[in-house]
Amino acid sequence: MTFDEEPIRVVKRGLDDMSIQELKDRIESLKGDIAACEAMILKKEATRKAAEAAFFKS
Repeated sequence: MTFDEEPIRVVKRGLDDMSIQELKDRIESLKGDIAACEAMILKKEATRKAAEAAFFKS
């Protein structure tokens, strides 16, 4: 395993220990992560559809 392949270790913090602002910031960060995931799904679906169109012509 190379350095780039090592898993990222995330230290989870209890929600009870977070302030209101920290919770709001976390929500915004998670919304950004969700949007990035949704964009990647769309990109991958488009790539798959293009490949299917090119290789599985009827």
